[in-house]
Amino acid sequence: MALIDTHAHLADERLLPDVHGIVERARAAGVDTIVAIATGVADARVVVELAERFPGVYATAGIHPHAASTADDEAFAAVRALLRHPRVVAIGEAGLDYHYDFAPRDVQRASFLRHLELGRETGLPVIVHAREADEDLRALLRDGGAGTRGVLHSFSSGAGLLEDALALGWYASFSGMVTFRNFAAAELLRRVPADRVLVETDAPYLAPVPHRGKTNEPAFVAHTARVAAELRGEDPEEFATMATANARALFGLR
Repeated sequence: MALIDTHAHLADERLLPDVHGIVERARAAGVDTIVAIATGVADARVVVELAERFPGVYATAGIHPHAASTADDEAFAAVRALLRHPRVVAIGEAGLDYHYDFAPRDVQRASFLRHLELGRETGLPVIVHAREADEDLRALLRDGGAGTRGVLHSFSSGAGLLEDALALGWYASFSGMVTFRNFAAAELLRRVPADRVLVETDAPYLAPVPHRGKTNEPAFVAHTARVAAELRGEDPEEFATMATANARALFGLR
């Protein structure tokens, strides 16, 4: 059962020292492809280097909403340059986070709009982080989402944001949260069309049951896929095949 982890923070200090072992364990678990996520310019350069080193690892470039205050013209010029690298397959992680508010909300919104602009310019999908900001994200997608492709990652938001994203032709990706008791978005997982659903770890965060509380890693995405299939009432192998094909289509993977 081949799988793709569509969202793993391999540049994180909890994963980077053991990245060779992490990639090997992922392959042993049937996860032959990992999309390594950037949250800023510095770790975008790290994940690009990892993608050059490891077959099956691909990279993104972008600025997380937590770091939106650093998203000046120089930072976006660096991101734009990195997006030209052949191993970079997406923009982000970008979006809005009103839970922590590590950057002013107006700054987060401006940064996200610039990521959407990059999506239109390059044709690359935008990976979106959304936390407690559904209405503003919906407004920004209405204003700037036309002509873009993207994915709502580690989805746990509301039905309105999901429907708006799906109407744009976007995807929704689900993390280890689907294995948690009383996962709030289970009904929304079932609403996502078969050709738009993805799975991810969001490693090192959100380790799925039976690894909850441990450092997450791409090998564990198989648990997420199995439970997601159960929640959707689908055969696990068929679901895995479908999610893998969706990831290859979205990110242009071979």
